[in-house]
Amino acid sequence: MTDFSIRRYDHVDDSHLPASLPPLLRQIYARRGVSSADELQLSAQGLTHFRSLKGIDQAVALLSRSQQRHITICGDFDADGATSTALLVTALNELQFERVDYRVPNRMTEGYGLSVSMVEQLAARGTELIITVDNGIAANDAVARAKALGLDVIVTDHHLAADELPVADAIINPNQPGCSFPSKHLAGVGVAFYLLLGLRAQLREQGIAPLPSLANWLDLVALGTVADVVPLDYNNRILVQQGLARIRHGHCRPGIAALLEVAGRDRSRLQATDLGFALAPRINAAGRLDDISLGIECLLADTERAYELAQQLDQLNRERRSIEADMREHAERVVAQLQLDNQGEVLDLLTLYEPDWHAGVIGIVAGRVKDAVNRPVIVFANDDDDTLKGSARSVNGLHIRDLLERIETQQPGLMHRFGGHAMAAGLTLPRANLAEFSRAAQRIAGQWLTAEQKAAVYWSDGELSDDQLSLDMVAQLQQAGPWGQGFAEPSFDGQFEVLQQRIVGSQHLKLVLRSAAGGIYDAIAFNVDAQIWPDNSVARVEILYKPQLNHFRGRTSVQLLVEQIRQLR
Repeated sequence: MTDFSIRRYDHVDDSHLPASLPPLLRQIYARRGVSSADELQLSAQGLTHFRSLKGIDQAVALLSRSQQRHITICGDFDADGATSTALLVTALNELQFERVDYRVPNRMTEGYGLSVSMVEQLAARGTELIITVDNGIAANDAVARAKALGLDVIVTDHHLAADELPVADAIINPNQPGCSFPSKHLAGVGVAFYLLLGLRAQLREQGIAPLPSLANWLDLVALGTVADVVPLDYNNRILVQQGLARIRHGHCRPGIAALLEVAGRDRSRLQATDLGFALAPRINAAGRLDDISLGIECLLADTERAYELAQQLDQLNRERRSIEADMREHAERVVAQLQLDNQGEVLDLLTLYEPDWHAGVIGIVAGRVKDAVNRPVIVFANDDDDTLKGSARSVNGLHIRDLLERIETQQPGLMHRFGGHAMAAGLTLPRANLAEFSRAAQRIAGQWLTAEQKAAVYWSDGELSDDQLSLDMVAQLQQAGPWGQGFAEPSFDGQFEVLQQRIVGSQHLKLVLRSAAGGIYDAIAFNVDAQIWPDNSVARVEILYKPQLNHFRGRTSVQLLVEQIRQLR
């Protein structure tokens, strides 16, 4: 995208942070809401206590007397659900629970979450206690059926609760009404981890010993938290930082080590972004194209089996990328035609559908197209003969679930069902209703979106001097995280002279740049427009970038990861 603007964050008061920090880091932390020096100490002792979670006492009381019962963990088909499931299965086994298994619905054939039919299957095979992870807060009918069949149910979830809650024996969800837990952004795996914190404390009070340290499972908690793109508030940063530290030192599941190996990541230099961009997609690929159980089994496996499963997941991820690339290319052609039909303007909201698109990849494609056009995008694929499944991704300022709710209010029955968050949502609707749904969604988006929200604006922490682009400073920036959603990795902007430019791989632009002060830097921009780059007539560029340490053949250098690039002739 060449039509964009860069805005720099204002200078803010950072006097409350230690003077020993470099001024650049003080500003970065203060801009991201760090309110005291204590929030820079990401030790496990800083975690919010489990007692403030509503429902934790009831859940722990039930679970602590269920060690001889048949327990089934019911998860979700994404990386958060997979890590949550693996967490409870392995930890409960370590805590001497005798019969623990799991059940996760198939994305294509069963849909999301605990269902009535799944409950009936579990009851028939002898399950006595169901524990949901990363789902369940909306499973009112399924939980009611479980209770009617004599099963106990503990719901652990983090999604927003509806007005009516399921009639479970216990519900742990920081976002349920009346819950005072301050960190509302726990991922599903974080909620499951807190259940274990409460359970371990109860078992210790009962005099049961020895008990394993729950720190042994922080690798799973870190992976699921980053994978679910939840905001990294202070509590979540502790969970992620502690998990990263364990993985870097080799204290992790064989499955995570195997996934890092097939992804070509150096465990000792692991960053939160590696969890999000290297490990999570491989686990998610199983849920998108096959069955998430493959990802769960990788996280549960011993060393030999884990590597075999990691290779299968890697192959599925390659297939997912190929399917996604084909769908994205097709979608981009559709978008281009829509722009032609609309006198060059991008519609306020795009709805895209093709009969042969894969339902498991529509969310990724929606996100890619949204990034390209800076508009809310809903991509549809066939669900069954008469129904479409949609996945929506939005831009800052338009709450996509609220938009769907407005449609439901104005035109009841247009959709079968919907759910989600501000930036992402899912829905199903009759195929015959697609055109009417598209008109309604575009009308509401046109009323809600402002011109500023439709402009592509990127935020920068300013311009770096050559002194600040040193190995030491860049290392400090990387170590200052973990960075992620809601605690954005610092980006910077600047103008540079182009010394060299060439395409590497299929469509990545490799550059050698010179700053105004004379510093020479390698830079790389991924997935550039091959119709524009390389362009040897371009002598200067303006870029938005993240500085990184590049380790190659025993040499470490500073490399600029280019996020946006604009020609300055």
